Amino acid sequence: MQHLVLTLSLVGLSSAIEIEKRWTKTPLPLSYVAASDTLARYTILILGCVAALYLAWQIWFRFTAHLRRLSTFGDDRQQYFVPAHGTFSWVKEHLIYAPLFRTRHNREMQLSSAINMGTLPSRFHGLLVFGVIAMNVILCVVTVPYGSDELSAAGVVRNRTGTMATVNLIPLILMAGRNNPLIAMLHVPFDTWNLLHRWLGRIVVLEAVAHTFSWAIPVAQEKDWKTVAMDIGSSSFLIVGTVSTAALVALMLHSPSPIRHAFYEVFVHLHFALAAVSIGFLWVHLDGLAPQIYVLVAIILWVLERTTRLFIIIYRNFGRESTTAVVEAVPGDAMRITLRMARPWTFRPGQHIYLYIPAVGWWTSHPFSVAWSEADNLMIDEKSSLPMSQEDLIRSPQKETISLLVRRRTGMTDKLFQRATNAGGSRVVLRAFAEGPYGNIHSMDSYGTVMLFAGGVGITHHIPFVRHLVSGFADGTLATRRVTLVWIIQSPEHLEWIRPWMLSILAMDRRREVLRIMLFITRPRNTKEIQSPSSTVQMFPGRPNIDTLVGMEVENQIGTMGVMVCGNGGLSDDVRKVCRKRQGPTNIDYVEESFSW
Repeated sequence: MQHLVLTLSLVGLSSAIEIEKRWTKTPLPLSYVAASDTLARYTILILGCVAALYLAWQIWFRFTAHLRRLSTFGDDRQQYFVPAHGTFSWVKEHLIYAPLFRTRHNREMQLSSAINMGTLPSRFHGLLVFGVIAMNVILCVVTVPYGSDELSAAGVVRNRTGTMATVNLIPLILMAGRNNPLIAMLHVPFDTWNLLHRWLGRIVVLEAVAHTFSWAIPVAQEKDWKTVAMDIGSSSFLIVGTVSTAALVALMLHSPSPIRHAFYEVFVHLHFALAAVSIGFLWVHLDGLAPQIYVLVAIILWVLERTTRLFIIIYRNFGRESTTAVVEAVPGDAMRITLRMARPWTFRPGQHIYLYIPAVGWWTSHPFSVAWSEADNLMIDEKSSLPMSQEDLIRSPQKETISLLVRRRTGMTDKLFQRATNAGGSRVVLRAFAEGPYGNIHSMDSYGTVMLFAGGVGITHHIPFVRHLVSGFADGTLATRRVTLVWIIQSPEHLEWIRPWMLSILAMDRRREVLRIMLFITRPRNTKEIQSPSSTVQMFPGRPNIDTLVGMEVENQIGTMGVMVCGNGGLSDDVRKVCRKRQGPTNIDYVEESFSW
């Protein structure tokens, strides 16, 4: 086996040297060519080691949470878990939860009412991005013979940057996939992988450009730029390489946040097409060279991810019947979408799906959090009367349903809202396909005190957690003893969004012992609308004071406290700020649910 590997390596290196002899006056020594491949392997090794270290930390964190959950059975106060660990609290305050600069992280940087420049990474995310950039810079410039012949130095840079751009395609493709296995393994959300994907893509583009110009500039210095153009035009090897680099540059130019958000559907299809062109021409460019193996691995990962997605869609939505969507328009420019699934699903809190509705969006899909799931009883004969007894209800066929809450925006959601509004009874039934479920990387089962902050349709992410925690408290299977849901909405009519689901939660056993709901109406028509139904469900005008609410929970804290937020960027940043400030005295974990493109 060792002889075979050595033989293949020598074949790849000899091919690289043949290219050097063909397109440079001074071919590189074998050691320089081999060094590029070695440093490329270091890239994979470094990324693998970082992932392994993070996995070890996650295993310890999950193990600790599991022990905390087990040890709280029969202990209603959980005093042992209230104090914070000093060093870890400092790390959470100044690194894990900290914004890059002051307090701004998830709030978008608006250039105008319609244009935004995206968000700032957190301090931890910034450290990851800086590490990836530094690693690539170091591996591209280390051992370059700057003091020797300029042509040799340019040749080493050309080989190094080209190899690094190629090997980086592997993590680049892996991070972009919805079925990225590292999401479930490392419990790192897709949002973080998407951030790293964007920055690694920029690195690949810059390395490809550096690779191209490190060949072209020495030729232009020796002769002129016309000679460079003539050499490219007369060589298929150089033509396909130039096309691949041009496609990569086009990928970066059409990907900034303002363009991506303003023309998202166009962006998605153009992004896919340019990536296919770039990788296809790169494959031809590297024909017979050792780095071609990295392109092959990237292609295999992409094919596996797309095949998995297709299999999921077919399996989930086709059976004796197909999946249908009942779209109901509700006040406040929103829709409740109930999907009657072709096959039963098992959903857990925090999951989301990608929804396809061909009638309004063709083959495009959009992510939505799952707000509710249950077995729906359907009568065989639509003309028959309602079931008259519990026995009739049990015998009637059941079909798994999942429910979504969707706010009307532009594009697909606007078309869907118009279809529902124009239909009789503001309801329309359409053919649909659901892909998933994805997510569910955060568990709140081990926290004695849980606070959930939601803004607008962000409530869809929290509703499954509320039902799960209340049910677990009644069964005695969770550590949770206090659950506080804070929901911020603009108008009381928005309460209609979740009315059927909330009624089910309010009717659960022992709900009053564990759950408190606080509703804040920011734009009430008059104060008479603000009436609290009970001591456990309260309504208030205006916006909440996040610091005061968290402080009240800390005073009555039971066990470790988990704070989760899902809403606009301003709400997330406010809750993050308060949780960071209270890291020292007590044990608080902060979880932010966000989804950016």
